[in-house]
Amino acid sequence: MKILQLNAWTGRMKGALKKFFEENEFDVICLQEAVWCDNTLLENFAVTVDQIKELSGLEYDIRGANFEIEAFGTKVMQGNVILSREEIVDSRIEVVHGEVMELRSLEDMEREGYTLEFAKLKNGVTIVCHHGYWLPTPVGDEVTVEVMRKVAGLIKEVGGPLVMCGDLNIIHDFPAMRELDFLRDLTDEYKIDNTLTGLKFGGKVACDHILVSDDVKVKNFGVLPDLISDHKPLVIETD
Repeated sequence: MKILQLNAWTGRMKGALKKFFEENEFDVICLQEAVWCDNTLLENFAVTVDQIKELSGLEYDIRGANFEIEAFGTKVMQGNVILSREEIVDSRIEVVHGEVMELRSLEDMEREGYTLEFAKLKNGVTIVCHHGYWLPTPVGDEVTVEVMRKVAGLIKEVGGPLVMCGDLNIIHDFPAMRELDFLRDLTDEYKIDNTLTGLKFGGKVACDHILVSDDVKVKNFGVLPDLISDHKPLVIETD
């Protein structure tokens, strides 16, 4: 099973994203900062979840909005998405911080909700997707630790093999990540020192992670060179 982790950066790099999904094949795609709405007007400005779903040929999905906003004559949602080739037999969405609400402007984004998406696949693997609590620094604070403790508690309730993907907005060595030490952090294990492309933030920051339970056999893991977002795509291959 080949799994992609990507902060989609609201799909704004239209041409590059379309080409990427046309040329690459995945069994599961985990997205953060993905966008979708009820009409196609948004597609003139960004690659939407529905377009990614069509380009990737993945039939099943779960979408968790972090916020919604009036734009293009409709309500536009932004949030986390899990797309899967394998049937999703069970799913749920948990709010771990803030609340999912309608924003009056993009300046209100600090009030957005932070969610955790679970998708149990027919093959028995549970996929978890999360966009971490954001601060200007990737070291986090006491709120970051509190939110990650909630995330960890919910994940611990899940039995069987599990893969967690996300732009967690924190690097491995700082306190909030200790809440997830019961999982293998492949970003740390494979010594990835940067998951940003430099389009928005400078410097080396490894804030994107794929974590797995001990019963997941990892065949390959790495960061792809494709410039499709302000974050780099991460890929794991498992048995």
